[in-house]
Amino acid sequence: MRTERKGHTEEENVLVLQGGGSLGAYECGVYKAIDKLKIKIDVVAGTSIGGINSAIISASKSDNPAKDLEEFWLTLSQTSSSPFLTERMRMVSSSIYSAMWGNSNAFLPLWLRPSFGSFYNSPYLYDISPLKTTLEKFVDYTKLKDPTRPRLIITSTDIQNGKPSIFDSKYDNFTSDHVLSSAGYPFYGISWTKVSNRYLWDGTLLSNTPLREVIDASPIRDKRVIIANLFPNTQEELPHNMMESWHRARDIMHADKTDQTVRMSKIISRYLVMINKMHDILESAPLDDTSKKKLAEIEPEFNKLACQRGAIIKEIVRVERREGDSHYLFEDADFSVTTIKKLIKSGEQDAIKSLENFGKN
Repeated sequence: MRTERKGHTEEENVLVLQGGGSLGAYECGVYKAIDKLKIKIDVVAGTSIGGINSAIISASKSDNPAKDLEEFWLTLSQTSSSPFLTERMRMVSSSIYSAMWGNSNAFLPLWLRPSFGSFYNSPYLYDISPLKTTLEKFVDYTKLKDPTRPRLIITSTDIQNGKPSIFDSKYDNFTSDHVLSSAGYPFYGISWTKVSNRYLWDGTLLSNTPLREVIDASPIRDKRVIIANLFPNTQEELPHNMMESWHRARDIMHADKTDQTVRMSKIISRYLVMINKMHDILESAPLDDTSKKKLAEIEPEFNKLACQRGAIIKEIVRVERREGDSHYLFEDADFSVTTIKKLIKSGEQDAIKSLENFGKN
């Protein structure tokens, strides 16, 4: 008698990358560790800056995506503060610099345009077309058709209907617009992107950890998942002022919330095992013609449930970015060279420790 779920014999390794502005450099370090540990990634999914990192990982022009991803982040980094500043002073000064002058390789404020007057009637403050130019130096979307490259899934939010818009390299022909559509964060005044007559904002508005979207896109194969969590779930110290309150609220909103998804996948798996057992009992039991006809009638629905759905999370490892003593709301706008290199290094170190036993259980 069959005791396993039908059609669920293969596994895939999934990397999920969150949005978080300049904190995405931490994800670069995480991927460097994955590459160093020679962990094969089958699916990479991301939103916002995580979507941009995902695109480089899946479609890098060279055969060394870890190197290309680090080079991308060093391209975005900029020296805008004195090396003698404290860490907090550096974060503050660098984020203010980004807000006022932008980042020539990522986004530019409208007030630096010659047509300054258009700023007052614009639904956004920053143009991210420079990011498109930078991204295209590192990606070749034809690489997504290479079966040895990871499947790419990127999420965004449809402005007009408030629903998720999911792009999947298995079905979609990617362009940089598909990738940038995930990065238009309205609360920072980042512009939206139009793709196929849809106006799209950042995917973090709906979910900053697109694991559920991966399960929906690949509902059969069981998964071993790595999540780069950029925003701490816990913080023992209470906020001291309004700015720290906003900072903590932001962390809570954007932190990984996939525990419920994992629990539901396990519950569904148990139900499917039970359905399979009951189906096998009915198949082997002596049935009259009426019962056989009824069984045949529900067979298509059984196959849809038991064979075409029900992927479970067999393992999940969260690589958690930790904050120091300084809690600063606009830390995700700090593109200083020192911070970017520090984030890459800490992401790699944390991932090496977290992933040393990945896939071995």
